[in-house]
Amino acid sequence: MPYVDGFILAVPTANLERYKELARIGGEVWMGYGALSYVECIGDDVPYGELTSFPRAVQAKEDETVIFSWITYESRERRDEINAKVMKDPRFTEEWREVFDGKRMIFGGFQSFLAL
Repeated sequence: MPYVDGFILAVPTANLERYKELARIGGEVWMGYGALSYVECIGDDVPYGELTSFPRAVQAKEDETVIFSWITYESRERRDEINAKVMKDPRFTEEWREVFDGKRMIFGGFQSFLAL
């Protein structure tokens, strides 16, 4: 079963096209180093919940769009190897930090246990 890195973040809607460009580059970088898959999703039906929700989790503002994404790997060890290479790749630049507020990004690694 694959190992999964998951991400939720808020991108200012004005920066959405630039984020998409950077995500395409990010996909090339991660896949080039051996990720099994790279998926980026734009929030389409993500209501602001009373207690919890995707927008609340990342403190999304009215002028921001929620992004949900994930990357899969053969294993956690392989993820760690790939991410070490990604962080040194010149295509992975500071521009990411200019497009969204990384302090509000939620991320984590997950071991798969079921896939249908």
